Amino acid sequence: MRVIAGQARGHRLVAVKGWQTRPTTDRVREALFNVLGHRVLGAHCLDLYAGTGALGIEALSRGAAYVYWVEKAKAAWQVIEKNRQTTKMLQGEIVKRDVYVACQQWLAEGRSFDLIFADPPYHQGQLLPLLPLMARGLLAPSGTLVLESASDEELPEMVDHLRKRRSDRYGDTVLHYYQWDDLDAPQG
Repeated sequence: MRVIAGQARGHRLVAVKGWQTRPTTDRVREALFNVLGHRVLGAHCLDLYAGTGALGIEALSRGAAYVYWVEKAKAAWQVIEKNRQTTKMLQGEIVKRDVYVACQQWLAEGRSFDLIFADPPYHQGQLLPLLPLMARGLLAPSGTLVLESASDEELPEMVDHLRKRRSDRYGDTVLHYYQWDDLDAPQG
């Protein structure tokens, strides 16, 4: 596993030991960031269920402004910090708590983010409860939410004002891209 492009290109990333963390593969990460393109530049990002921190580090390497890595597993915090130090992608912080608790707090504070990545463990039903939090304002009106799921997990086309814009399959993995529906975007 390595950083695909940008300032930290080619740096190897450490993985969390054991079977509980499944990092997004280089191939899937490369495809994801090719789709996002210029939207990464200057973005404030959330990397939910951060695991190794690879998605947030890749975003910083490609020009994102800041990343919050949200992860509750202590072994993963240590790996994220090691990967941040190795790549010198330090513009962010590791939030050591449950994803739902962190997202609820940011919602209560009125915070929103340009890019949100969520890659929870497959087949544990964690994506569907997360979508309404994003729709209530955690995703900025011009932002993009990227959910990673197993290929046999279904996600809705619409949740409140968020519309699934595309889904791309890579073997057993599917990336789902959500954005605000144009009709519901704030005017001005």
